[in-house]
Amino acid sequence: MKLRHILGGAALGLASLSLSAPAQAFCGFFVAKADTDLFNDASKVALVRDDERTVITMASDYRGEPSEFAMVIPVVDVPEREQINVADPGLIEHLDEYTAPRLVEYHDENPCDVYRYRDAVAMAAPEAGGAIDDMAMEEAEDLGVTIEAEYEVGEYDILILSAEESDGLISWLNQNGYRIPDGAEEVVGSYLKQGMKFFVAKVNLERHDGAGFLRPIQVAYEDEDFMLPIRLGTVNAEGKQELFVFAMTRKGRVETTNYKTVKLPSDMDVPIFVKDEFGEFYKDMFAHQVEKENGKAVFMEYAWDMSWCDPCAAEPLSRSQLRELGVMWLDEDGQQPESRPGFRPGPQPVDVFVTRLHLRYDGKTFPQDLTFQVTGDRDNYQGRYVLRHPWRGDFNECEAARDYADDLVDRWDQEAENLAKLTGWDEAEIKDKMAAGGYSEASINMDLEPKEKKPWWQRLWGNG
Repeated sequence: MKLRHILGGAALGLASLSLSAPAQAFCGFFVAKADTDLFNDASKVALVRDDERTVITMASDYRGEPSEFAMVIPVVDVPEREQINVADPGLIEHLDEYTAPRLVEYHDENPCDVYRYRDAVAMAAPEAGGAIDDMAMEEAEDLGVTIEAEYEVGEYDILILSAEESDGLISWLNQNGYRIPDGAEEVVGSYLKQGMKFFVAKVNLERHDGAGFLRPIQVAYEDEDFMLPIRLGTVNAEGKQELFVFAMTRKGRVETTNYKTVKLPSDMDVPIFVKDEFGEFYKDMFAHQVEKENGKAVFMEYAWDMSWCDPCAAEPLSRSQLRELGVMWLDEDGQQPESRPGFRPGPQPVDVFVTRLHLRYDGKTFPQDLTFQVTGDRDNYQGRYVLRHPWRGDFNECEAARDYADDLVDRWDQEAENLAKLTGWDEAEIKDKMAAGGYSEASINMDLEPKEKKPWWQRLWGNG
């Protein structure tokens, strides 16, 4: 069966979003995610694609009388009964939760503690240089950890580590600020037994710039064209519609070929007050980005290997859930996971890459049906926005604390600028709101004692 003109009729929508429980990640914490219920006339579609095989799962946000609902699915061939199914709405809700844009938060440490640690290292190893000093190298050797390589890439400090035992590796990582959660020994040990190494990264802040749904209908078909008809869906629509596409492949991310695919701006620091206004922030941010692209772009909000997530807005889908969505290649070798060599009880890895696409459309801005291509790009990406809670101790405690206070003002200015660029909100009003919450230069100056002016010669050559 080939699918040509999907989604038309008296009532039609293609998608929606949702929320879930927090999880630790990036040495920070996931605190919120964008909810599709923020949008009216929203639809969700899950697409599973492998060569010419496709399974489409369509969910509508129709809220009227069920008897008045209609979803028109014109097709070239007549589908057999076994090619049509109805799905559990929870499947797409879970996909929605797993892929939703998210908000994470960090808490700054006492800058004086960092300063004292660096002083101690400098006294113990005056000739040490580079990102990893001799003391850390010696500690690593004592714990059976080998630093195979270290790199500076953009705002990240990256290490490649190998180790003899999981306990030693976890101890070294915790001692060096990576905060590995309790109970990770078994998982880390299993990787080490396979001869695997660990890629670890830290953000170097000095380089850092800154319910009323009907059950979804599923159709399985084969077609050399990978496309999603949306034009019929605009016939009876009042205004623009929101469409969320969750595309799953085993090769890599999915992109549109006849419209521009744009990554939603990501990994930007925003003011603390956004935590209480994340829904409003996300709606305005998306609307602003749509406007910047003249309403003619498809936005990528997530692209990730389904085997894991970081930070997790929801747990990855299970193998059984993926099968229900139509992922047909999981057990095509005829073997169930438990019968394979090396099987271990617990969640099993899956070879599924998921891409979340979001567009706002009508017949004028999207006159053509969507056509897609599966790429080999497996680089991970997510819509992610960062809150950084400042340290609120005595800024006069040490010189590093005073310097930190000066840097805070610059950081808050950058957060306000980021938020204005993302959403189109007025930057002056953002700063006023930040100041009301205690995030301003005036709030810093209240806590700082007048700084003693040093003799001019102490300010030469960086001595001051």
